[in-house]
Amino acid sequence: MNLTAFLFVLCSALIDIAANMMVAKSDGFRKPAWGFAAIVLVWIAFALLGQAVKTMDLATAYAMWGAIGVIGTAVCGRVLFGNRLRPIGWVGIALVTGAVVVLSSH
Repeated sequence: MNLTAFLFVLCSALIDIAANMMVAKSDGFRKPAWGFAAIVLVWIAFALLGQAVKTMDLATAYAMWGAIGVIGTAVCGRVLFGNRLRPIGWVGIALVTGAVVVLSSH
């Protein structure tokens, strides 16, 4: 796997996580500044993901991006907003992460 492509995916996913937190802060877009900031960050995240797929398979890049995003959003939601997943939610996240590891190791 190309290190540069992986870094693009990682940066893209981290920006997407920040966008997800901003969506939560927007309170259903009742606070539009947070909502519009989230939209801009998602746009940037997809632009970075687009750079990654120049040298990485789309399926692998998108799966990695999704797994990082799901884990990061769950953890940040817990830390910043006190959101709690039931244990089955964490099992699901672990299964998705395992599938991404298998997909990425081809």
